[in-house]
Amino acid sequence: MLRLGQKVCIVADSFEQNLSIGDYGYIIAYDRNADNAFDYVVRIPKMNKHVFVPAADIELEETLLQQEADRIEREALIDYALATKNELLFRRIMNGDAAEETAADNKEVQSQQDFIRQINLKAWI
Repeated sequence: MLRLGQKVCIVADSFEQNLSIGDYGYIIAYDRNADNAFDYVVRIPKMNKHVFVPAADIELEETLLQQEADRIEREALIDYALATKNELLFRRIMNGDAAEETAADNKEVQSQQDFIRQINLKAWI
């Protein structure tokens, strides 16, 4: 949950309220009504008004800046890998580090009892 007074950026307009995407606003209240689809009341200085918005329509400014920095860093690493013809670095960036971790997890050794139990289960089906 976002704190009161935090600076947020509008990233979507789910309820078509004519919100300008990319504008900044400040959280001024929570909407705690369970029957309401809106989560926050945001003050948008550029529009000079308060609007009700769901949590999916706003994002913290710091989060957006971090995502943009990560994207630029990834692009720079890809350019460097292509310029130096470093295939290993290129594949690791494109596939992500998670692909290497899942490959290591798949190579776990099963015990003999688990293997027999798995075979019997498949044979029974």
